[in-house]
Amino acid sequence: MTADSSDSEWSTSEERIMEATHRALLRDGYAQLSISRIASELDQSKASLYYHYDSKEDLLLSFLEYVTDRLESNIYTSNDESPSQELEQFIEMLLPLQLDDTESQLRAAMVELRSQAVMDEKFRKQFTEIDDRIVDHLERIIDRGIDEGEFRNVDSTRVAEHIFATFSGVMYNRATTNRENAPAAVRVALSSYLNKDLMKR
Repeated sequence: MTADSSDSEWSTSEERIMEATHRALLRDGYAQLSISRIASELDQSKASLYYHYDSKEDLLLSFLEYVTDRLESNIYTSNDESPSQELEQFIEMLLPLQLDDTESQLRAAMVELRSQAVMDEKFRKQFTEIDDRIVDHLERIIDRGIDEGEFRNVDSTRVAEHIFATFSGVMYNRATTNRENAPAAVRVALSSYLNKDLMKR
């Protein structure tokens, strides 16, 4: 599957490659990642990967497409919870107070990958789609809360972008500094903002 594919169905072979890429990213980071290392993770030859992907960049773009598809399935909701409960759980997913080693390594690897979007339009397009899906989901939660009378009549886009910008800042902070207490302080500040500007009293 190429990065330009619009098909969201992944074959078993493609999923194995994506999961191997995930594991290699966690182990080696972006800088040390190579087709050889991913092939080794799969116990296959480099030629077998080059059959599916033209280059490391092509494979990583497909990996981002895979991440985007998985994000969509993870944030699907049946609306069984109240808007405030759903928002709280989604923020907890975005901004947990503690990360285990695997999640911390994955988020750090995604920050490394995101740096490629500065100069590479293909990476920029993929990260724009990921970010847009997160913000769109936040907007849907907020709009539902407004419609159900749980939230104030706010500009849902503005609030969603505020939450997302907060998440982005913490993600970069965690990946590039040792400021271990910052995420908790940011969560308190975000909760204060939402209680004051979003929640009805």
